[in-house]
Amino acid sequence: MPSARNIPECGPENRSRRIGWTLTKVVISGTGVFTPSQSVSNAELVETFNTFVRRHNERNADAIARGEIEPLAESSVEFIVKASGIESRYVMDKSGIVDPEIMAPRLRQRSNDEPSILAEMAVDAANKAMKRANKTAADIDAVIVACSNLERPYPAIAVEVQDLLGIEGFGFDMNVACSSATFGIQAAYDMLRSGSVDCVLIVDPEICSGHLNFRDRDSHFIFGDVCTAIILEREETCTAAGAWEIIGTRLLTRFSNNIRNNFGFLNRATPEGVGAKDKLFVQEGRKVFKEVVPMVSALILEHMADAGLDPKDLKRMWLHQANKNMNDMIGRKVLGRDPEPGEQPNILQEYANTSSAGSIIAFNKFSEDLKPGDLGLICSFGAGYSAGNVLVRKRA
Repeated sequence: MPSARNIPECGPENRSRRIGWTLTKVVISGTGVFTPSQSVSNAELVETFNTFVRRHNERNADAIARGEIEPLAESSVEFIVKASGIESRYVMDKSGIVDPEIMAPRLRQRSNDEPSILAEMAVDAANKAMKRANKTAADIDAVIVACSNLERPYPAIAVEVQDLLGIEGFGFDMNVACSSATFGIQAAYDMLRSGSVDCVLIVDPEICSGHLNFRDRDSHFIFGDVCTAIILEREETCTAAGAWEIIGTRLLTRFSNNIRNNFGFLNRATPEGVGAKDKLFVQEGRKVFKEVVPMVSALILEHMADAGLDPKDLKRMWLHQANKNMNDMIGRKVLGRDPEPGEQPNILQEYANTSSAGSIIAFNKFSEDLKPGDLGLICSFGAGYSAGNVLVRKRA
C-alpha cells in the first residue's frame, strides 16, 4: 500500500496529479482463467431438453388436446449454432444438468469453515494471473470480485479471496451483470491513478449454470461456468513481459427490462412468486439484439474519436462473448467492413456465454501474439443495459 507521503496532495495546484490524467499510467500485467473440468456439448444438452419436452407433452397430452396448454417444442443442435455460435460449455456440475428430471447443477453444500465455491474458483484464476504478472500476495493492495451472480450477500466474496490468498488491504464485491469485469477494471484504474493503491486484483467467478433455465428452449444453451482474473498496476511497478497500457476507459448504462433476473432476498416476502420463470435468467433476445448492437457500436466509435484514435488502427477487439451474430455486426459497424478472424476472436463456441468473464477469456487466449505498440479494445455489454470499453496498447 502506498505511504501517505506518496498520495497526491489535495491543493488546487496538484489537481492534475490528483485526478491522474497524465502522471500515472496503469497497465494490465497479468490475466488468468479457471476452466471447470466438466463440459456439456450441444448434442448432450439437446438430448436432455428433448427428453424433458417429450415427457412433459406426454404427461399433459389431454390438456394439450383440449387446447388448455401449448405443447413444448423440441430444440436442435442446428438451432443453437445458428442462433448463437455456441457449440459447448464448461460447467461446475454436469450430472444434474443432463438429468431430464433435474436440469440444474447439483453442488455440494459447504460449511462456513470451507472455502466457498466462488472463492475457490477465484483463487485458482488469481494465482495464474499473479504468476503471469510476477506478483505475490504482498504486492496486491485490493481485491475486487466483479461478477453477475454472487452466492451470498455477505461477507463479501472478495474479502474471503483476500484471506485465502493472504492479501492485506481491502476487498469488495460488485455486480454490473455481463459488464462487471470492465466496470471492475474502471474502478481499479481510478484507484491506481489516484495513488491510493499500487496493484489491484480483479476476479470474475461466474457459475452461470446456476441461474440458467435449462427448460426454456430459447435460452437453455446460452451460459457456461468459468472464472477469470486480471492484475492492474501502476506502470512503474510492472516487471511482466507483454503488459498492456490502459489508454482509456468508458462506461455506459441505460435501464432496460429486456434482460432480467428477479431472484433475491425479498423473494421469501412474496411467496406467490417463488419458482416463477423470472427468478432465473429471462430475456427478450430480439429486442436485446436490436437495441444493444447500435448502443455498443456507438460507444466504441465515440470513445475512440474522443481519444483521437482511428478504428482502422485497432489490431484486435476482445468483445463480450454472448452471441457470434451480435459480435460480427458490432465488428462491421466499428471497422466499416467484415472483421478478419484474427481481429475479433471468439471463444463462445467452446465456453458459451460466461457473462462478465467472456471478453477477458478472449483477451487471455488471444493477445500474446500482438506486437509492442499494437492497439486493442476490451468491450463488454449486457443486462442493465450496461457496456464498458477498455482501450489498451501493448508495451515493449
